[in-house]
Amino acid sequence: MSAARLADMLKIGMVELASLAGVSRATLSRKPTTPSADRALSPIARVLAMAADMSGSPERAALWFKHQPLPGWAGKTARDLIAEGRAQDVMDYLEAVRAGVHA
Repeated sequence: MSAARLADMLKIGMVELASLAGVSRATLSRKPTTPSADRALSPIARVLAMAADMSGSPERAALWFKHQPLPGWAGKTARDLIAEGRAQDVMDYLEAVRAGVHA
């Protein structure tokens, strides 16, 4: 998923998306299809795709990503955890929910 599409889906600017992905804004603006940009955006796109699949819509997934505190993470959202470099924890949580485990 492109940087512009992710930013649009999340209703955030490129600066915020770059910060969330842990890259410079220039990386997303000037070179949005480089391997480093793809690697940085991939966890965000994967989490949103999983959440959209589970919730039934990209819009619901984006709202969940930004606003829904995850159980067991002291009020942190998926966005917060990804900003901390913990995308795998979010994916593990979603897999647990998908499997019927109430994480």
